[in-house]
Amino acid sequence: MLQALFTPEKRLRARARIKNQLPLRPSLLNVPRVSVRFTILGSGSSGNCAYLEAGETRLLIDAGLSGRQTRQRLATLGRAPEGLHGILITHEHSDHITGLVALAAKLHVPIYCNRLTAEAIEETTATKFDFRIFTTGASFEVNDVGIETFAIPHDAMDPVGFLLRTSDGNLGFLTDLGHATRLTIERVRPANVLVLETNHDVKLLQDDTRRPWSLKQRILGRHGHLSNEAGAAVIEQVASDHLHHVFLGHLSRDCNRPELALRAVSGVLQKTNATHIAITVASQDVPCPTIELRARVSATEAVPAAN
Repeated sequence: MLQALFTPEKRLRARARIKNQLPLRPSLLNVPRVSVRFTILGSGSSGNCAYLEAGETRLLIDAGLSGRQTRQRLATLGRAPEGLHGILITHEHSDHITGLVALAAKLHVPIYCNRLTAEAIEETTATKFDFRIFTTGASFEVNDVGIETFAIPHDAMDPVGFLLRTSDGNLGFLTDLGHATRLTIERVRPANVLVLETNHDVKLLQDDTRRPWSLKQRILGRHGHLSNEAGAAVIEQVASDHLHHVFLGHLSRDCNRPELALRAVSGVLQKTNATHIAITVASQDVPCPTIELRARVSATEAVPAAN
């Protein structure tokens, strides 16, 4: 049984039986070369899910689309949820876990998350899962993929970002954070491909009449979401010769526009002479084009979806 880490009043009432505590191991640094493909299946305020295939290893990063939508979008890649080896979860908010019951519970796919996130998921879904628990800050391996975890500032129980290391390149995930700390910047600095939140345009959010002021304050706060300008500032700090592709994700449908996010980021790329970095704005409604990572190449190239 899980032991309470905080008082029940302040944390979760549910105490789930969590299996398979992951050992603390060094990250995967030296692995045989494998084919590595990456696709964002969907990203936005209503649902977030990405797919990574490294050799025979197939992972989802978050599962915020419905089970049906996830299955349909994987099918465009010639893949199915039954082939998944695991689902990595950044945090327990609904736009990151909606598909877990259909994908993980029914198909017995392991979920990789920290303990507080696991507690929150089981309380929210009232469902038992095969959790593989990591300690935030730890590194571990899932077959051909090394996974490094780190804390991010967001209003969830214990939210994390990821750096995924493969033989052909590294992928960083920075979504759902109110500000980028020095730690988060350093942890994604090795990334060749970066998924980065650009949630809102500040003026559009401030002018929005549908959201109460308290919600706007939460979004704009230090544990809320990155604006276009804040996301651009992150890119300015991590831009390098080895960073080849940035996906702008988690765009608000009401308080952002793809062209506004692109404009903010493009200005930074020009300023830092980093125009070699390709920018893709992820969509809520359709998957992004699949990219293939190739070791020791000058750019990450877009390729057709896997058959």
